Order: sequence, then structure tokens, then C-alpha cells
Amino acid sequence: MARRKRKQRYSMRTILLVIAVTFAIVVFIRQVLPERTEPVVELSVSEQFVKEIGPKAQVIARENDLYASVMIAQAILESDSGQSSLSQSPHFNFFGIKGSYQGQSVSLETWEDDGQGNPYTITAAFRSYGSLENGLEDYANFLDRDFYWAVHRSNTLSYQDATAALTGTYATDTSYGTKLNNLIKLYQLTQYDSF
Repeated sequence: MARRKRKQRYSMRTILLVIAVTFAIVVFIRQVLPERTEPVVELSVSEQFVKEIGPKAQVIARENDLYASVMIAQAILESDSGQSSLSQSPHFNFFGIKGSYQGQSVSLETWEDDGQGNPYTITAAFRSYGSLENGLEDYANFLDRDFYWAVHRSNTLSYQDATAALTGTYATDTSYGTKLNNLIKLYQLTQYDSF
């Protein structure tokens, strides 16, 4: 009987010792290893920009028979994803549209292409809008001319037709359409073309 008690005590001591060691290991691991958290996915500047203007561009494009994907790609390209001084407040000119808007403009140096792929710079007046919405709306109004008939959805088979029509008309850059197409693919902008 005494042996049995000793065996039970020994077993109870062993169990308590195992529990204490396990507890100490768990405490040590928690101190040494960082707590598990979900990975933080940071969006690039361009992805954040698309997220910001995408829904607004989609509405305006739908109302004006345009491709939102092309509008967003132009905004990325022309404004360096909203980082250029022209696209910042108070100008909100994401498309590099020259001239004035309701009498407001800003003069800046700009890069041009002579049509043969040779770059040069000029100083030009650019429209200053005062708000993001004004900038997007005026872009749609700017394209609502006979000169840009080939960029409208009803006159094209795809966004590639629209980007081709902008090359040499909207921009002097001979690779403008290719650049827009690459941005549309990279950021999957055709999702904004669906109604």
C-alpha cells in the first residue's frame, strides 16, 4: 500500500513538473517570438490613387460614353499618380489639360514630343480646377468634341481603340497609347469599365 502511495505521489509530482515546465516554455516563447498578426499589405502610390479616383471616374465615364480605364490610366500617366504639382490642390489637373478653367490657370514647364520621338520642353498655361470633381468633369467635357469622336465607347470596339485615338491627338508622345495600355493591364483598370 505504501508503494502505491509513493507511485501516485511520484506520478502527481511528475505531472506537476511537466505542467510547470510547459508553462515556462510557453511564457518564454511568447517573450521571444513576436505575436502573430495579419500581414499588412501596403498599396503603392498608384494603387492608392486608383482607389481614390476610380469610382468617381467610373461614374463620369459612364455618363459621358468614355472608358473609365482610359481615363484612370491617363490620370496616372499625366499626373504621376496624383503626385505632380499640377494635380495637387488647388489645381487638381490630372490630365495635363492646357488653357484655363473659369479663368483659372497655372503656368508650368512641360515635356513635348515633336511627333518623331524627339522630346523638348515649353512653358504653358494649364487649367486649374479647384476640386477633383471639376477636374474629372472637365476632362470628359474636353473629350466631348468631334476631334475626339474616336475615343468614345460608342465609336470603338475596345479601350485599345480609344488609346490609339488619343496618340498624336491628345498627346504628342508617339508611344502614348502603348503607355496607357500597359497601365490599364498593370492595374486591371478594365474593372471600372463595367456598368
